[in-house]
Amino acid sequence: MANVTVYTSSTCPHCTSAKEFLNEKGVDFIEKNVTTDPSARKELIQKGYMGVPVIIVDGEEMVGFDRNRLEELL
Repeated sequence: MANVTVYTSSTCPHCTSAKEFLNEKGVDFIEKNVTTDPSARKELIQKGYMGVPVIIVDGEEMVGFDRNRLEELL
């Protein structure tokens, strides 16, 4: 099973879609909400990203929710 982390915000519709997709696939993931978690926001900025979702699958980083790409990474 892949190691998956999803950086999200509270108002992001693509984040919701990504989480729903992962749940449908039965993939366990760690959600880091940059709206409510200052350390998650700091981590994301240190990685060089300003927007969400950022999805990390086994170290492979993906910006935005691309269903096909995510399917490949999983």
